[in-house]
Amino acid sequence: MRSIIYKHGKPTQVIRNSSAIQSEENGNNLPFEIHTLEWLAKNRKNQDAIPHKHSFYEIIWIKKGKGTHYIDLKKHDVKDNMVYCLTPGQVHQLNVDKNTEGYVICFNAEFLYMAEDNYNILLNTGLFHDFAKTSVIKVHEEMTKEMDSIISQMLKEFENFFLLRSESLKGLLKIFLVYLNRQYDEEKNKNFETKNTLLVKRFMGLLEKHFATKKMVSDYASDMAVTPNYLNEIVKKVSGFSASYHIQQRVVLEAKRLAYYSDVNMKEIAYGLGFEDIAHFSKYFKNVAGASFTDFKKDLQYRI
Repeated sequence: MRSIIYKHGKPTQVIRNSSAIQSEENGNNLPFEIHTLEWLAKNRKNQDAIPHKHSFYEIIWIKKGKGTHYIDLKKHDVKDNMVYCLTPGQVHQLNVDKNTEGYVICFNAEFLYMAEDNYNILLNTGLFHDFAKTSVIKVHEEMTKEMDSIISQMLKEFENFFLLRSESLKGLLKIFLVYLNRQYDEEKNKNFETKNTLLVKRFMGLLEKHFATKKMVSDYASDMAVTPNYLNEIVKKVSGFSASYHIQQRVVLEAKRLAYYSDVNMKEIAYGLGFEDIAHFSKYFKNVAGASFTDFKKDLQYRI
């Protein structure tokens, strides 16, 4: 965990940059967590003491309570049955009354869609990566019972080590996100779509189709009739990351999927992803993933 300086108004405040889900505290190695706000207040009372950001996705459901939630310098009034969907890198600080009730769900991208094609849930529904604004959803009264039931099941699965625990949590999280998406005001979201956000969405769509064969920003820039520098600039301005970053992350995600869910070796994975030189693939993977392909494979034996 490291700290960076963040200027909010006149004072300079320190933002905690949490780079990993803290599941190891409970002997859990899943890239997923779910807790009640009451549990967090008791066990991580300093977590929201200062503005901070995460490298993972976070869903905060305020069932009952009052307070304020600052997200990327914008103040949101906390109200009953409000859900906040936070994308990695967003700076936020939640200040609520001590009697506030609710839940916090944290997960890495690969946890949700490494096993199957859940890519659209994260990138194309508007819940996350809605580049123009933060998704704040008012839970419909008629949906509360069903969503409460899903939350209860997730808590039970997370707190116990049942067979196929990880797969069950992935399925429950996906259903929960589907319920949220049904309540998301798409018409309101459309009002925020600009020329830049549309260009980024088009780029992400092309990337999903061609990541195995096209790994240069210039490849996508040519398809979109813009310059590589312009594409990199707009994608970074809208999403917070350059086009090259998104390309690298998508390629490595696919490599991880193949390593996790198939018996193919590194050479076969490299060739399947368009790398003719296995040494080049090995270096590419380590630079992006932060660990060698061999170490990643070894770590799989500890996954649930």
